[in-house]
Amino acid sequence: MGIAPVAVYSEADRDALHVELADEAVLIGPPASRESYLSIDKIIAACKQTGAEAVHPGYGFLSENAAFARRVEEEGIVFIGPKHASIAAMGDKIASKKLAVAAGVSTIPGHNAAIETADAAVDIARRIGYPVMIKASAGGGGKGLRVAWDDAQAHEGFASCRNEARASFGDDRVFVEKFVEEPRHIEIQVLGDAHGHCVYLWERECSIQRRHQKVIEEAPSAFIDDATRKAMGEQAVALAKAVKYQS
Repeated sequence: MGIAPVAVYSEADRDALHVELADEAVLIGPPASRESYLSIDKIIAACKQTGAEAVHPGYGFLSENAAFARRVEEEGIVFIGPKHASIAAMGDKIASKKLAVAAGVSTIPGHNAAIETADAAVDIARRIGYPVMIKASAGGGGKGLRVAWDDAQAHEGFASCRNEARASFGDDRVFVEKFVEEPRHIEIQVLGDAHGHCVYLWERECSIQRRHQKVIEEAPSAFIDDATRKAMGEQAVALAKAVKYQS
C-alpha cells in the first residue's frame, strides 16, 4: 500500500509548495500560528477527518512539544519522532543534564538544580569560577541566557534571565554552568527505533552564531578529528538510549 501525504495549512499558505504537492490538504485556520499551526485540537481533527495514521511534526511550531506528541499517541496516531517522555526529558535543561550525568556523558561543570535567589546565583558562580552562564531550564533560541563575569553581573543576570524565561516559556527556573570561552558548537545526529537500537549519523558544526543562535551549519565539521567524532557519537547514543529515544 502506498503513502498518501496529507498537508495542513493556514489561510496564509494556500499556495505553499507543501499544499500543492500533497495528495490532500486541510485548512486549519487563519494566518496567526496560535490559531492554526499551534492548535493541537485542529491538527488532531484534521488527522481524524482524513484518516491519517501518522503525523510528521515538521520543524518548529509543535515539533518539540511534549503535550502534542502525547496527544497524538493517545489518539492512536503514530508520532514520527521521539515519544513524549523523551521530548519532555530533553526539553528541560536541568533534567537533561542530570540524565546525561547518570548516563556517563560529559557535561559542562555547573549547578544542576534550579536557583531561587540572586544571592544564591552569586555564591554558586563563585564556586564554579567566572565566567559563568545563567540559563533558563526551559530556554532555547538564545532566550533566557546571560553571561556573567563578576558578582554584579551574576546578580543582575539572574533577575533578567528569570524574568525573560517566565515571559518566553512560562517557566522561570534557571541554573548556572561554566561559560566556555571560544567554544565549538557541534551537534550529533542520532537515529533510534522502537526496539532499542540507536546509531549516530555524524555531526553538524554550528559554531557560527549571532546572539547565541546558529547562522550556518556545516557537515561534517572541519574542526574535529576521527577519534573525537567517535567519542562524541558514542556519548550521544548513550544519552539517546537513556531517554529511550526513537525517531
